[in-house]
Amino acid sequence: MPEIAVVGFAHAPHVPETFGTTNGVEMLVPCFQQLYAELGITKSDIDFWCSGSSDFLAGRAFSFISAVDAIGAVPPINESHVEMDAAWALYEAWVKLLSGQAETALVYGFGKSSAAESIHQVLTMQLDPYLVTPLWPDAVSIAGLQARAGLDAGRWTEREMAEVAGSDVESLLAAPYVADPLRAHDIAPVTDGAAAIVLAVGDRARELCERPAWITGIAHNIDAQALGARDLTRAPSATAAASAATRGDTSGFDLAELHAPFSHQQLILAEAIGLPAGTTINPSGGALAGNPMFAAGLERIGNAATAIISGDANRTLAHATSGPALQQNLVAVLEAK
Repeated sequence: MPEIAVVGFAHAPHVPETFGTTNGVEMLVPCFQQLYAELGITKSDIDFWCSGSSDFLAGRAFSFISAVDAIGAVPPINESHVEMDAAWALYEAWVKLLSGQAETALVYGFGKSSAAESIHQVLTMQLDPYLVTPLWPDAVSIAGLQARAGLDAGRWTEREMAEVAGSDVESLLAAPYVADPLRAHDIAPVTDGAAAIVLAVGDRARELCERPAWITGIAHNIDAQALGARDLTRAPSATAAASAATRGDTSGFDLAELHAPFSHQQLILAEAIGLPAGTTINPSGGALAGNPMFAAGLERIGNAATAIISGDANRTLAHATSGPALQQNLVAVLEAK
């Protein structure tokens, strides 16, 4: 099978609000231009494009098609799209390259959470439409139920949650609850943003990048949608994805980038994936530092790859999630060769 690597990564600034359109064009153009300049390529050098976003969040039909304005109409492109985090678009692009239908791919994701009156209420629409959505529990409330279940079961403590969020633990624990047992530091900020990654095959990757981040394993799995049908304090789909992507070897990672929009979810994921104690997790700050919808998972892969490309790491793990309470999970392993 062909070797496939991440050779470039760029992302837009993490900001609470932007004043551009909801199709992400204003955020994407600088990302594309940065990648073209760093890799010494043009649009014509990209064989396949794949994006991740949400028309529902954008509030417009086919917003992902209007986002193609950021690429340009001429010459025509080979393009696809997933209606979820762009980490899954990267998986589709990886399969495309694996099949031999392309040698290069540019994957991008974008989301303008500030366009929604409440992004946390918008996410209610991904719940069971018959039994749960009519109750209208927002995303923070669902995460609060998950955190409380873990606390009551003795799976973690509020202090451990605060340690994920920052170093001044006592000050964090003194803060008031936002949605018991969650405090403000436990919740990822509302963030507008976009990200893009360039993938390349074999010798083409070596031409574009001195030290490519080779994808040696990648897999994704999904748990039941019904919140009452699974143990919310665990993430079996993350365990399954990690087992497939790592082939059972979760040792030797220089760092791991975990997509955890809530502090307790990092604790769930570290255990589910099987990361050894002492593994450096989210040196980038993770989703708690900036959580652009539909791009945050792709950013975890980008940051894990950048550590290899820059020479700061030799083997890294990246994770992305989608859906309520860690319902869907993707794990990728990246290595230097």
